[in-house]
Amino acid sequence: MLTFFDSMWYNTTEGGTHGRYAVCFFVSVCCVRKGVCVMFAVGDLVVYGGEGVCRVESIGPSGLRYDGGDKTYYHLAPLYRSGTVMTPVDTAVMMRPIISRDRAMELIAALPQLPPQRPAERGMRFAKDFYHQLVLRCDCGELAAMIHGICHKRAWAVRHGKKVSQMDERYLKRAEEQLYGELAAALDMPRDQVLPFIRQTWEKWPEQLPKQEQESAPAQEAAETE
Repeated sequence: MLTFFDSMWYNTTEGGTHGRYAVCFFVSVCCVRKGVCVMFAVGDLVVYGGEGVCRVESIGPSGLRYDGGDKTYYHLAPLYRSGTVMTPVDTAVMMRPIISRDRAMELIAALPQLPPQRPAERGMRFAKDFYHQLVLRCDCGELAAMIHGICHKRAWAVRHGKKVSQMDERYLKRAEEQLYGELAAALDMPRDQVLPFIRQTWEKWPEQLPKQEQESAPAQEAAETE
């Protein structure tokens, strides 16, 4: 049995300046099975790439006819959709434990001081690459800062008669699903209760549009696609 110490920094960006926000330490215990290091156990909740939070249902061969049976796999059950995900225990895809309840509460308490995460350069291509990398990393602090940044940008655009970017809206939805999904698992609550829970700490999270401006936003989004 081997023990590894790892850490995860929560980065923030304000006006193109990068800084460090907080650090979360993980202690991972590695069990060796058939010469392969297995980092997680059956029943563990993990974040697996774009799937978000999954539960480790079993560990073993794939059971597929074309597989030689010489590889060990995690059989994962996504928490927020049906189906099973199978991945080798030595997968190159990002896979880590979910954050602890204490870390989730610390992050929520710090949201009012969290600077928005924005691309360092202007342009749709830069923004897309920037958002894509953030959602791939599945870092709760970065996702929260990204949500903050996109909502602030959207509110500014609507108030100044500008178009609301559909690309921003798509990545906003992905970031919210990933962040609120992990916070829900860490806090042991339904995912749709996370946002009301956060608003008990900061009622303005994330930045919202006035009611009359919310009604005009869909029309602006439609105009962007024409």
